[in-house]
Order: sequence, then structure tokens, then C-alpha cells
Amino acid sequence: MTGIWIGFVVMVLFLLALDLGVIHRKSREMPVKEALAWVAFWVVLALAFNVFIYFMYEYQLFGATPLMEGHSGRKAAFKFFTSYLVEKSLSVDNIFVFLLIFQYFQVPLKYQHRVLFWGILLAVVLRGVMIGLGVTLLNRFDWMFYVFGGLLIITAARMPLSEGGSIDPDRNLFVRAVRAMIPVTMQFQKERFFVRQDGRWVATPLFIAHILVESSDVVFAVHSIPAILSITQDTFLVYTSNIFAILGLRSMYFAVEAAVVRFRYLNICLMFILGFIGIKMILTHHIHIPVEVSLAVIVGILSLGALASYADTRGGETRMFIPISEGVRTVARLTQQGGRRLVVFVVGVTVLLFGVVLIFTPGPALVVIPAGLAILAMEFAWARWLLKKIKKRFKDLPVNLPPGLKEKFKNNPREP
Repeated sequence: MTGIWIGFVVMVLFLLALDLGVIHRKSREMPVKEALAWVAFWVVLALAFNVFIYFMYEYQLFGATPLMEGHSGRKAAFKFFTSYLVEKSLSVDNIFVFLLIFQYFQVPLKYQHRVLFWGILLAVVLRGVMIGLGVTLLNRFDWMFYVFGGLLIITAARMPLSEGGSIDPDRNLFVRAVRAMIPVTMQFQKERFFVRQDGRWVATPLFIAHILVESSDVVFAVHSIPAILSITQDTFLVYTSNIFAILGLRSMYFAVEAAVVRFRYLNICLMFILGFIGIKMILTHHIHIPVEVSLAVIVGILSLGALASYADTRGGETRMFIPISEGVRTVARLTQQGGRRLVVFVVGVTVLLFGVVLIFTPGPALVVIPAGLAILAMEFAWARWLLKKIKKRFKDLPVNLPPGLKEKFKNNPREP
């Protein structure tokens, strides 16, 4: 498969060169519509490549072989798309870190694209090294599945407790190393990373911002790559899905930065996704969870988080969600009974996701899914609305409403 590897790398380098050398040759602010158009372009390109993956593995083109996982075209396409979706979802959290970095250094919007471009170009190389190392470790040492799975579970458990919301360059090892080797000026020199002052080279704040962006991406990759390796250990699928996800990161950043994100439950969604993938990785040698089930669970978590975020936006409030500083504390402050809502959310989503998994088994999914919705309906209007719709369509819905829930339906006739 050497030829297809070379072809993919050349394609990525060509797209990046076209981006910076032609389309964004001059530093300027990127309008929201243009950013959204680029986001759509990268997504469509990834989906088109997914079709190529199907034919490549189905008919063993370009030297593709079933390898140890026995990929058919359908299974390979599922694995690519699931890996792409996981990486794309997790990268949203990284976008807010970029935003904090640029806010701290007060980087003009027209120069931010250059920082992100070079950050992603270096990430293309670093991701390849880290993915190759991860696949090698998993192939040689079976116990690494437990190590990576444990790392993901620990990361998920720490998300509600993470403190943040601010950037301190003095605590960053990479920034301290740069400052030890070269002087740093606090004045921007257009889009330059280095300038000459008093006969010597000095680094600009733009370069320090670039170092912080790159180091945050490395830390992010340490958590995201094991998540992808739990889905497939096919190096080509892991790398290509990873690269396609981060190629659209710059455009997605400008769309998010300008549009003001309302996804308040993002951290909780990522916590559940990482926890699920971590458990799946630990159970790899004991229980086989089909990739279709993994995809359904991940899509379900993101959909529930989006619905919950939409339903809990009050009075047209425009409030940027910063996940590293808010986390579960945002959910807890939404009402006076925040703690109760958090418990109901965790229990309800767990039951609901268990019901989704049962769809692919002979289990009683039609009982478990409404039961999960009923639990969520105790605190969330969107769940009551969904449950009402289901009960209207299916008169014999096999679930009893929890005590007090009927009163909530009566007292809240206006549902979302």
C-alpha cells in the first residue's frame, strides 16, 4: 500500500499549499459564511474519501488487504466514518482552547489563520508518528489495550473536575524552553514569527501562540488517538480519518468563534464518549462490540447533548460555552436543583444508551429506551416532549411514568 500512502500525503500537502499559498495568501479575517463553506467542503471531501475507502477494501485496490481485522468494504467504511466522527467531536473541545490562547495574546483575527495553518501542518506529521507508535504497541503488547482504555476512562472522569478558563504560558514546558533559547518581544510584527531587533533574532507573540496551540494539540492527541485505536488498528484508516478531521479544524474554529457556540453539554457528551470507548477498549478481548453499535452510541450521545443544550437555552441568551472551565458545573447551575438534574441526566442517558445497544440484540430495547426517556423526563422538558410524542403514536407504550411526572406534563403544557 506504499503507493496509496504516498498519494494521500501528496494530496494533503497539495490542499494545504493551495489553502495558504493561493486562497489565504494574504492575511485577512475570514467571514462566517466563508468559514462555514470551508467546513462543508472538508466534510464532503471526507465523505467522498469514505466512498473511496469502501471500494478500496471491497475490491482490494492499491494493495489493500483484509489484514487482521478482516475488513470488507462496508466494515472499513463504517470504521473510517466512526473514527472520523469521534475525532471531529473531540476536536471541538480543542477549538475552545485555541480561542483562549488567541484571547490571551490578543492575536488579531486576520493572523489567527496563519497560526492554525502551521499548527495543523505540524500535526499531520506528529499524528503519523503517534499513530504508528500506538498501533505498534497494541500489536506487540495485548495489555496496552488496558492501558489505553484506562487512560480514556481517567480522562473522562477528570473532565467534570478540570479547572480552566485561562491560559498561563509560564507554566507551559514548550514555551519556557523557547524563552530559554531565544528572546521574546511582546509586540506583533504583522504575521511574522521571528524578527530582528538590535542585531539578533527574537520571537513574536504570534510564535508563542503557535507553540501553545501545537502543545495543546499534542496533549489532545494523547487522548484522542487511543480512542480511535479502540475502533480500528488499521493504520491507514486511523491516520486518514484523523487527518481529515483536523484538516477542517481551522475553518470550524472561525465558524465557531464568530457564531458563538451554545453547546453547553459538550463536556458531558465527551465524558460519556470517552468513558464508553475506554470500557470498549478494556473489554476488547472479552466482548466484541460491533462498530455499528459504537457508531449508534456516539451519534446518540451527541444528539442527546445537542437536544439538551437547545432546550436549556433560556430567553435567547447568547453565551459562549468554554468546556475546560465549565464542564458539569454549567449543568449544575442551570436550575436550583442542578445536582438532581445531573444525577437524572447521567442515569437516564445510561439507560437510554443501553437501550440503543439492545436494538442490535434480542434484548427488550422497546422497554429500556422509553424507560430511559421517562427518567430524563423527570427533569428535562425535551425528554417529556419526546416521551409524549412516543406515547401518542404508541398507545401501548410499555413504561409507566415516574411519580410526579404527570403533574409536570399538566403544569408544562407548552413543550419545546
